[in-house]
Amino acid sequence: MEDEKALKKIMEFMRLFAIVLIGINIYYYCYGYFSLMGWSAAVVERIMGQLTKNSFLFKASWVSKTLAVVFLLLSCLGTKGRKDENVKGISVAGYGIIGLTLIYGSDLIRSIAMSPLVATALYSLLLAVGFLLLLSAGNWLSRLFNNDLMKDIFNKENESFPQEERLMQNEFSVNLRTEYQLRGKKRQGWLNVVNPFRATMVLGTPGSGKSFAVINEFIRQHLAKGFCMYIYDYKFDDLSRICYNTLLKHQDKFDKPVGFYVINFDNPRKSHRCNPLLPEMMTDIVDAYESASTIMLNLNKSWISKQGDFFVESPINFVAAIIWFLKLFEKGKYCTFPHVIEFLSRDYEEIFPVLASYPEIENLVKPFVSAFQKDAIEQLEGQIASARIPLGRLASPQLYWVMSGNDFTLDINSNEEPKVLCVGNNPDRQAIYGAALGLYNARLVKLVNKKGKRKSSIIIDELPTIYFKGLDNLIATARSNKVSTCLGFQDFSQLERDYGQKEAEVIKNTVGNVFSGQVSGNSGKWLSERFGKILQKRQSLSINMRETSTSLSTQMDSMIPASTIANLTQGNFVGAVADNFGEEIEQKVFHAKIQVDIKTVTAEAKNYQPIPDITSFINPATGKDEADEMIQANFRQIKTDVKDLCARELTRIKSDPDLKHLIKEKAEK
Repeated sequence: MEDEKALKKIMEFMRLFAIVLIGINIYYYCYGYFSLMGWSAAVVERIMGQLTKNSFLFKASWVSKTLAVVFLLLSCLGTKGRKDENVKGISVAGYGIIGLTLIYGSDLIRSIAMSPLVATALYSLLLAVGFLLLLSAGNWLSRLFNNDLMKDIFNKENESFPQEERLMQNEFSVNLRTEYQLRGKKRQGWLNVVNPFRATMVLGTPGSGKSFAVINEFIRQHLAKGFCMYIYDYKFDDLSRICYNTLLKHQDKFDKPVGFYVINFDNPRKSHRCNPLLPEMMTDIVDAYESASTIMLNLNKSWISKQGDFFVESPINFVAAIIWFLKLFEKGKYCTFPHVIEFLSRDYEEIFPVLASYPEIENLVKPFVSAFQKDAIEQLEGQIASARIPLGRLASPQLYWVMSGNDFTLDINSNEEPKVLCVGNNPDRQAIYGAALGLYNARLVKLVNKKGKRKSSIIIDELPTIYFKGLDNLIATARSNKVSTCLGFQDFSQLERDYGQKEAEVIKNTVGNVFSGQVSGNSGKWLSERFGKILQKRQSLSINMRETSTSLSTQMDSMIPASTIANLTQGNFVGAVADNFGEEIEQKVFHAKIQVDIKTVTAEAKNYQPIPDITSFINPATGKDEADEMIQANFRQIKTDVKDLCARELTRIKSDPDLKHLIKEKAEK
């Protein structure tokens, strides 16, 4: 308390001294008027004379004014006033500038010819007003409300954190240039996916830039490093065109010629033919069951969460029995998906005796055969109709054409025949094509995920539009087999809806590299929790009538809050990357804008070559395009194959004493 009183007296003395200096300045430089009026005394003149002779104060008018201003400002430093939000910095600065202008500009009055009275009055008035304005500015300065927190109302600077700025490359990596904010300054960084074999998921609402900024770069960079590749192109040919042209550019990165293959049901001209049920690739009845399961779960996605239920497993077992029967019959001559559909559509009197005559599938079909022989038709319809009805929608001539040929095999990472395969879907027909495409996916996973093969990359955009059976197992086990998986989808709720909560949880918890654009709801909360917390500074300001107090504290808070993730701008991503032994990344979490050279990418896209026609339907004899005729002929041939197959098998059964009871009992009933 005593120290405060002493300081206050010192401030008052300084202010008084400043006033005295201003008064002396006025008296000295307006002396002519004061002497004329008889307001001078001998003692005063003697003192002024001594000051003039021995002091530097009167060498120029600005010297004493400056000294007065200095003492005035020093006196204001010790002033404590209550903070006021209405006091603005620009107002304080304005008063101060005007006051200084009046104080130093008052010398102009003395250079103008006018009467001593008027000159003295104006000079004194300007000095007094300038002094008072400067005094007001000094006093208000202590009341200025300096709220630093209001400069960053969204807490962006406090939530910023250091990110990886090193470029870390290896023979498998995907590297993306970034720009991020750190304490209000822009910095350049890198996202280094040094281990893509630990799987990558890319989330983001439509238009967030996940394909343009991330997925397209995975395609370009992995092909440039000699990866075999499988692409599920939901909107054919968006990704396939990029893949085709990038492969043309980087063919020299492979030690053997790479085949480029396309599966496209909409346009058979731009599609190869491939049989996903190739008998040579199925070595056990379990393969048939997995294929049947993939087909049925893609046709009925609500079954995914009900696997194991009787009315789910029954049709799956039935389709598996048909697949394995076609694999056994004449060494798999008719083992194709179109033949499965056609066989399933035959009458019960043909289907069940044929299937029951094969001991290898007896256990699978026995419940159905038993119900058939007991005339439990309603029970059969309940079990089999759930397979017949959705599979009947797939009876398309174009689909039959593509899936009944065999231009290539699905072992894309073969050491002898490396391949790049693009499978195209159509958003308008995804419910129909999903089952057939899912069959390719399931078979491909079984063939790719093996030891001793080439490095490969599986890229699936819009994952929930297709059921990828075995995906969780692929993510968990493919790392040692050099299989990189990149999954694109919009948010976790979409994944849980189409894959079931349990499988969706496994997928999102086993993925090592995460990229997320704008997402909200539970997806944003889950991501925020995954990224963890950082130490953040908190400042509080308390103002009352007597004083202002400021306190600083620190606390752990979300590194990237869910609200921030929900409001990301297009091209901005948050996420985390995984590292390797010897390639440790300290700053794994990122919140940055991925830098894409738009001009270069746009220029490249303009020069892209379209995917050429793959299949020619020109009749060499006539020179005419007979696409429709050939596709329809193949469609009819498959129907004829199945009809003849059933007729031959029924004839065989009737002629076999051990089997003919399968038909006889039914005939009697």
